[in-house]
Amino acid sequence: MSPNSAPEKLINTALMALDETYTPYSNFPVGAALQVADGRVFKGINIENVSFGLTNCAERTAIFSAMAAGYRQFEGLVIAGRTKAPIAPCGACRQVMVEFFGPDMPIWLINDSGKEIKTNIASLMPGSFNGLD
Repeated sequence: MSPNSAPEKLINTALMALDETYTPYSNFPVGAALQVADGRVFKGINIENVSFGLTNCAERTAIFSAMAAGYRQFEGLVIAGRTKAPIAPCGACRQVMVEFFGPDMPIWLINDSGKEIKTNIASLMPGSFNGLD
């Protein structure tokens, strides 16, 4: 595995999450896997609601689950989709990542065909506002 590749445990968790999403309206599953400082991995799935504004994305599900379990130190995130190219997070998820991730924390965008892009929140949200600066 190259140093730029996502850890296999995160890839597998995010890909398996694709089968656990609740996406009856869009049929657009997204899975995520977030590793915290002690090595534990939190799975995220997108969960839709007939009122689309109440839908929660996989990335935020993983982050909020880790936060609810008491974690505040994050090591890496994989976001997976059944898309032609590696999937990218929405703006709401990017803003949540700005709040809780260090600017250089690795984020891997993948698809279910093995394509992968390594990035970080500084690249995904340049010039972002975090309220703490």
